[in-house]
Amino acid sequence: GLSAGQRVVTVQKGPLYRVRGSHVTLWCKVSGYQGPAEQNFQWSIYLPLAPEREVQIVSTVDPSFPYAIYTQRVRSRGIYVERVQGDAVLLHITELQDRDAGEYECHTPNTDERYFGSYSAKTNLSVIADTLSASMVPQVLTCPEGDAVELTCEVSKSTAQHTHLSVGWYRLQGAGESHAEEILTLSKDFVLRPGPSYTQRFLAGDVQLNKVGNTTYKLSIRGAEPSDQGQLYCEAAEWIEDPDETWKDISRKQTRRTSLAVMSQGRDLSVDIAAAETSLSEGDTLQLNCVVGAQKSSSRHFQVLWLLSGVEVARVDPHGVLIWKEEYEERAKLGQLRAFKQSNVVYVLTIYEVGLKDNGTYHCSVSEVKTPGDFHSIQTNLSSGIQIDVKPIESRMRLFVSTSTPQVMAGDALILLCEVQGATSPVSVQWWHLPPQHLGPRVPVATMERDGTLSLGSAYQDSGTRGSLRLEKASSGAFTLVIPNTLDEGDGGRYGCKATEWSRGQSWTEEGETAVTVSSMDPGLHATLRSRIATVRYGQSFELVCQVSANYILEEVPVSVGWLFQPSPPTGDYHKLVRVLPSGTMAWGEALPHFQRKAQLTKAATSFRLRVPNAAAADEGTYQCEVEVWRRNTLTLGQSAATTRSNAVGIKVVLPESKLQVSTKESALEIGGGAHTAIECRIMFAQNNSQFAVTWYFLPPSPADATPLTIVRADYSSILEYGTEFSSPVQKSRFLSQRVSSNVFWLRILSVNPRDQGRYYCVVEEWVWLADSWYKLGEEASGRTTLEFKLPERELHLEKTNRSISVREGEEVTLHCLLQGTPAPAARLSATWFRGKESSSARPLLTLHYSGAIEYLWENLEGRLHLCCPTAGNFSLTLRGVEKGDAGVYYCQVEEWQQQSEGKDWALEASARSGYTQLATIPPESTAFSRICSSPPLLNFILYLPVVLIFLLALAGFCW
Repeated sequence: GLSAGQRVVTVQKGPLYRVRGSHVTLWCKVSGYQGPAEQNFQWSIYLPLAPEREVQIVSTVDPSFPYAIYTQRVRSRGIYVERVQGDAVLLHITELQDRDAGEYECHTPNTDERYFGSYSAKTNLSVIADTLSASMVPQVLTCPEGDAVELTCEVSKSTAQHTHLSVGWYRLQGAGESHAEEILTLSKDFVLRPGPSYTQRFLAGDVQLNKVGNTTYKLSIRGAEPSDQGQLYCEAAEWIEDPDETWKDISRKQTRRTSLAVMSQGRDLSVDIAAAETSLSEGDTLQLNCVVGAQKSSSRHFQVLWLLSGVEVARVDPHGVLIWKEEYEERAKLGQLRAFKQSNVVYVLTIYEVGLKDNGTYHCSVSEVKTPGDFHSIQTNLSSGIQIDVKPIESRMRLFVSTSTPQVMAGDALILLCEVQGATSPVSVQWWHLPPQHLGPRVPVATMERDGTLSLGSAYQDSGTRGSLRLEKASSGAFTLVIPNTLDEGDGGRYGCKATEWSRGQSWTEEGETAVTVSSMDPGLHATLRSRIATVRYGQSFELVCQVSANYILEEVPVSVGWLFQPSPPTGDYHKLVRVLPSGTMAWGEALPHFQRKAQLTKAATSFRLRVPNAAAADEGTYQCEVEVWRRNTLTLGQSAATTRSNAVGIKVVLPESKLQVSTKESALEIGGGAHTAIECRIMFAQNNSQFAVTWYFLPPSPADATPLTIVRADYSSILEYGTEFSSPVQKSRFLSQRVSSNVFWLRILSVNPRDQGRYYCVVEEWVWLADSWYKLGEEASGRTTLEFKLPERELHLEKTNRSISVREGEEVTLHCLLQGTPAPAARLSATWFRGKESSSARPLLTLHYSGAIEYLWENLEGRLHLCCPTAGNFSLTLRGVEKGDAGVYYCQVEEWQQQSEGKDWALEASARSGYTQLATIPPESTAFSRICSSPPLLNFILYLPVVLIFLLALAGFCW
C-alpha cells in the first residue's frame, strides 16, 4: 500500500535475545526517501522501567545527542554507529550490559519536501545471562608416531530460550601462533564438518568426534602423525534463531590448551620440551615436560638437566635422584618448585606461583650414559628452547555506575547500579554519597565485603528514616543499591561506587559515580478555592472547586484533600467536614453529620470538587480546602511532606421570606383588685406550615425608657420559660401563656394587683422545619396593651412616720410596719415590702398573700428576711446579718381583701402604704479600744481608774 516517494524505515526484527558481555549489532535502513543519498540516523531506547520516556543514545549527525547515561560509552566507542551504505547503518554495542535491555528506536531526520511515510521503527532487545561453559583439563601429552590420541571437552548451557550448540576442535602450530587450524566440528545443525587438512583422515574414520554424555564431547585421532603436534583446544558456540529466521551465535567459549608432542620413529635420541601454557600471570603454575625419544628407551640410562636462560636449575640422575642448584633450594623446600622423573622418557619440572624472575627460555639437556654411575656420556642432546613469559598480574576490571532514577521527588526511591566487568577474583563494593554543595568528606552509605557481609554507614542505619536500605548482588558483577525513601534535597548530589578486586595478596580498585537530583515537595504547593455563586436560595445546590498546583506532577504522589467549614456566625475554629485520603477512603468529621448525608465529592486530575445539594441554613458559612502531600514511598501516612490551605469562600443561604404579620393595635384595660384579665396577641398572616414562639413582655409605668421585663416565653413546642422577675411559684401561677386558636395567644393574669400596672406586648417568632432542623424566618412585635389598676376608695391606716436607722454590719435590724385600727370582718390582709422610693427603682422583697403564703421575690434574701406577727396587724420585717449593700429606703404596702360571696373570688377593698425607713449600715469594729468603748461596765472602770490610784498612793504615804 506504499506509493512512490513514501519514506519507510526498517529495523532488525525483534524480539532479539543477546547475552551479557557480548558484542551486539542492530541494523537499520531507510528507503523511499528524498534528498541526499547519505541519510542520517539517530538511535534511542525506551527502558522497561519507563517505557514512555525516550533516552537518546547515539546519532550520526549530532555529537550532543546522547543522554548523560550513554555519553561516556559513545565517546569511548563502546557504542557507535557503522555506516554500511548511505541509507543503512549498524548500531554496535561492544559489551552488552543489563541496562541495555529495552525497546530500541531507529529514527531518520526528515529530508523530504513533506512528511510522508514512516520516519522511525522499533525493535526489542532482551539481555540474558551467558550460561555457556566449555572446559578441558590442560595436559602435556607425548606419544610416539602412530599411537592414538583422545581428548574430551565438557560443554553445557542453561539458557531459558531455545538455542543450539556447536562444538569444534582446533590446533595451533606453535605457542605464539594466532591462526588456528580446524580439526573437526559438530555444527549447530548436528553435522560433522572436518577441517581441510583432516578431510581424508575423517573420511577414512581416523578422526572422529563423538558425544559420550550429556555434556561430554570426545575427539579421537587414530595413528598420530608429527603434523598433529601443537596446542589443541575445544571451542563451543551457542546459537539462537532470530525472528527473521536467521541463526546468530550469541556466545563462544574456548577451553584451555593441551600440548601434544608426537615422537618421530627415525631419531636415535631426540629431546623435546613442552609446556601447557607459555604465557602466564604472576601466581600461575608452570609445568614443563621434557620428553626423550629413543629406541628401546626402557633399557637405556639418561641424565636430565633443566636450564633457564642457559643456567642450570636442577638435574635428575639415571636413578631419579634430584639435585637443586643452591639458589633454588629454598623455594623447593617451601614447596614452590618440584622436579621428578615420571618415566624413563618423561621428566617434569613444576613451578608453583611463578614470578617475574621465572621469565626466560627453558631447555632440557639429556645425556645418555652406559651405566647409572658412569660420568662419561655416550651422547648428549639439547632440546629446543621454549620461551616462558610471566606477566605481572593486571586487573581487567572495569566499572560502570548508573541510576534508573536520576531525578526524583522527596520520598521516592533511589536505585543505583554498580556494574563490575572483567574481574576474575572476589570483589568488595563500597557506596558513598556527596550531598549537593557539600565540601566535606564523602558520606559512607553501604559496603558489601567479598564474602557478602553487608554493613551500613552511620547515617543510614536507622530504617525509620530512609527505610531499609538494600545492597544486593543481582548477578556476578552487578551490585544494586536501593534507598527506599529519600528525605529531601540533601539526598541528591553524587553517589559513587568503589570496587576492589582481591587476588593473591594484591588488590585493584576502580571507582565511578553518578549524579542524582532530589526535589523537595514543599515549593509551589498551592490551593485555590472558588465557587460560581456565593449566595444560594434555600434548596438550591452549590459547588466548590479546589484547584491544586505544584512545581511537580501531583498525579505521581499521594495527595489527600480535606474540606473545612465554619458556620455563620463563627463558633470558633473550622470544623472538619471530610478528608479524602490518597487511597480514596473518606473520613467524615463528627461535628456536622448532615453533610455526610448529602455532600458529593469528585476529583478530576488536580481539581477537587465538593457539591452540596438542597442547601439549608446549616450550610451557610465559610469553606476552605486543605491539601496534604506525602512522599511517594511512604507506607503509612504519618507526617505529610507538605500542607497548604486555600483561601476562604463564604456561602450565604437565603431562607424563605417570612410573611408574618402581627396585630399592632394599641389597647387599654382597667382592672379592679383581685380580678382576672387576659391580654391578646393576634397573628394576622403567616405561612401555613409555620410554628410560632411567643414571648410576653412587661413595661413598668415609669420611667418612660424602662427596660422591658420578660414575663414568659412559649417556644414552637409550647415549652414555657419564665423571666427572672416572674420565675417565683406565685408569679408562675398568676401569669399564664395560652394559645386560644391557631392565630390567637393570650397572656392570662390572675388576681390582678397594683404592681401589675404597666404596658404589655408580645413578640411572635415564625419557625419552619427546613430539611434537617427548625429555622427562624422572622419575628414581629404586637401593639402595647396598657393595664391600669382601679384603686379602692377606702384606705387602711398605717403608721406613716419616716424613720432613720443605723445598724452595724453583721447584726440584725427590724423595720416597722404597723396597721392602726381593726380590719373589716372576714377580711384578709396581704403585705408587700419594697426597697426603694415610690418609683421604678422600688423593688418588692417579699409578699405575704391574703392566703397566708409568703413569696420571697429575691432568692438571695430568703434566709435573711423574717416577717413578724401578721395576724396582730404587725407586718414588721426583720433583716438578719446586715450587709453593706442593704443600705437604702424601705417601706411596706398593706392590702385588705374581701370575698364577695361564698365561692367567689377575693377582691381588693382597701390598701395603704407605710412611711419610709432610711437604713444606714456601719462597718464592723476592728480595734480593742472600740470593743472596750462599746462595753459600759468596762468603760466606767477605765474612767474611775485614776481616782483609785490617787487614793491608794495617799494611803501608802500616811502609813509610812
